[in-house]
Amino acid sequence: MALGEENGGSGIGATMLVSPTGGNFNAGYPMAYPMPVYSFGGQNNGGGGMGFGGDWGSLITLFLLFGLFGGMGNGNGFGGGFGGNYDFPWLLTGQQGINNNVSDGFRTAQLSDTVTSVRDGISNLSTQLCGCCGDMQMSLANGFNGVNSSIAAAQSALAQQNYSNQIASLERSYAAQTAQAAGFNGIQSQLAQCCCDNRLGTESLRATVLQENCADRYEAANNTRDIIESQTRSTQAILDKLCSLELDNARRENEQLRTELIFARGQASQTAQTADIRAGQLAATNALVQELRQCPIPAQPVYGSQPIFTCPNNNSGCGCGCNGFNG
Repeated sequence: MALGEENGGSGIGATMLVSPTGGNFNAGYPMAYPMPVYSFGGQNNGGGGMGFGGDWGSLITLFLLFGLFGGMGNGNGFGGGFGGNYDFPWLLTGQQGINNNVSDGFRTAQLSDTVTSVRDGISNLSTQLCGCCGDMQMSLANGFNGVNSSIAAAQSALAQQNYSNQIASLERSYAAQTAQAAGFNGIQSQLAQCCCDNRLGTESLRATVLQENCADRYEAANNTRDIIESQTRSTQAILDKLCSLELDNARRENEQLRTELIFARGQASQTAQTADIRAGQLAATNALVQELRQCPIPAQPVYGSQPIFTCPNNNSGCGCGCNGFNG
């Protein structure tokens, strides 16, 4: 006998191998035939009862069973071995066949009662087995359900713990971020104050430097002005002195030039007079020479005891007495 689930339903189905009690085992018939067993509650094939024979399929199976074993008498089925070829083979054999078939019918009824008893026992066994299997499955299902419930509870606890851990971690992170933000805000405030102080100090220093630069520039401008004025006065004094010296030199030069001009004029007048005198003397000399050329001159001069030229006195000069010329 084999048990197994069928059709995927909630009921438990089984298949049994049932051996006949009076069959001809030497006529080539099988030693056993399959008999379906259904679960308690009739959820398969119509659900006509508990176990075998509760619906039309069970009746058809019984008729097929009796046809296969041939009346359990002579081993040839209904009608002396023609059950395998005709639907009603006993009609072909006459009265003897009818009698045989009637006898076979009674034997078949007895066999049916025996099979029914066996069937009921097997059905009860199947029901018990199904109930046992159902209980086992229920126990397994309950066990699996308990395991699943435990796993679900554990998972729920783990999820709750993870959620709690995440919430705690988020709270710690938020607290840390809040503290860090507060620290950053404090640092930013300090940096801003420090920047303001530095800027104020820088501006104060710049104002001081600007004031000092203005004072230095004013002082330097005054000093430069004094230096320029002093240099201007000194330069003007030098220029005045130079101008005075130049005027004096110009005056002296003018006087010298005037003196030189007067001397030059006197010299020129004297030169002109001298030239006039020399010109007169030259003319007189030339005239005298011309006259002397006209006088007879011996080839040889004769000197006597008388001088040729006489000079009456030292102031008048000497002459030969020609034309009253006084040499």
